[in-house]
Amino acid sequence: MADELGWERFSLVGHSMGGKAVQQVLARAPLRVRRLVGLTPVPAGPYPLDSDGEALFYGAAQDRDKRRAIVDLVTGHRASAVWIDLMVDRSLEWLTREAFGSYVKDWVTTDLTQQIIGRPVPVKVIVGEHDLALTAETMHATWLTHYPNAELEELANSGHYPMYETPVALAATLETFLRA
Repeated sequence: MADELGWERFSLVGHSMGGKAVQQVLARAPLRVRRLVGLTPVPAGPYPLDSDGEALFYGAAQDRDKRRAIVDLVTGHRASAVWIDLMVDRSLEWLTREAFGSYVKDWVTTDLTQQIIGRPVPVKVIVGEHDLALTAETMHATWLTHYPNAELEELANSGHYPMYETPVALAATLETFLRA
């Protein structure tokens, strides 16, 4: 797509499972990526799940209640039922069940670590303080060990969806980082 648009260099922002996707672009075209943002991102390596986690995440491709449980979990069990239902409805509308299942499989099994480790690209990792799955601790053990020029920001009053939960704070931190 960047070639089609005539972009020689560009910055990338990847949310959640899109965090692995932007790292794939970096692995394939490291000299073209100017800056990289992982927004509540999954790590580059495999993400082991216990049997309950596998049942929940793989099952969410087909089961609305499991998808709802995930949204509730990653927002820290603090969002209203109306908001959670809206997020689940959008997810079901925008993602096919096959795509959701494939994203989960990619997140859990694909390992890009050796292809991205040590890349000097400036990286910003943004997590929400209430995301109970992709935490600051997880980012310290993954993203921040992989990239020598990485920084972490934990957004207050946000979970896994800062673009909906704290949009002004997210926009400010993205603009500051991407303008540098």
